[in-house]
Amino acid sequence: MDEVEVVVAHSERATLRVGDVFLKVDADQARMDVEVEAMALAPVPTPRVLWREPPVLAIAAVPGTPLGRLGEPSTASSAAWAAAGAAVRKVHDAPLPPWSGPGVGRLTPDLDGECAWLVANGVLPADLVTRNREIAEAALRPWTPVFTHGDLQIAHVFVDGDEVTGIIDWSEAGRGDALFNLATLTLGHEEHLDDLLAGYGAAVDLDVIRAWWSLRSLLIVRWLVEHGFDPAAPGCEVDVLRSRM
Repeated sequence: MDEVEVVVAHSERATLRVGDVFLKVDADQARMDVEVEAMALAPVPTPRVLWREPPVLAIAAVPGTPLGRLGEPSTASSAAWAAAGAAVRKVHDAPLPPWSGPGVGRLTPDLDGECAWLVANGVLPADLVTRNREIAEAALRPWTPVFTHGDLQIAHVFVDGDEVTGIIDWSEAGRGDALFNLATLTLGHEEHLDDLLAGYGAAVDLDVIRAWWSLRSLLIVRWLVEHGFDPAAPGCEVDVLRSRM
């Protein structure tokens, strides 16, 4: 233990790594409550909570390496992707958490507001936004809520060989759309969707997954820009939107 690594830091929260310990600093105690409870409820490997002293949560590192990273090719095997799909299915089949999540009624105005902002501020071309807003419409339908991770990015699933060793960052967990989790995990890595679904073991509507790729990307571009991230980096959100054209 000879240095402190800043894993991520922005105005909402920060995560530091010191050896095999992660220190998560979050001013929103309700969000931290969700993370701790979700990790306790999830029927998959999650980080071990070492201690909690608000606004800091200390958790142990999980073994293995991330399934991949957005903007980079995933070197994980087809079997590892299938194992990730099976792990996601376990979460979706688990009892619902006691708290709710965003529904269609909240998503629609949020999406329309973000689309208007992207065009008005010249962040993205109007035709790109319009086309992806049309695709996103397929996700804005009633769904049967399941236990969802809420932010199941590819970097949040850890594997060792062909085994899932941990799923991290549960602060957005709640009741939600199963296909949103599957779409988030394959965002920018759609070539691995078939392997993921083979492990998931249930038929899904591929048009809805594609719709979630567009919807999530449209919703997050402004947040990324305002918090110092680059959604236009190769393979990231803007490229995902362009690939729909």
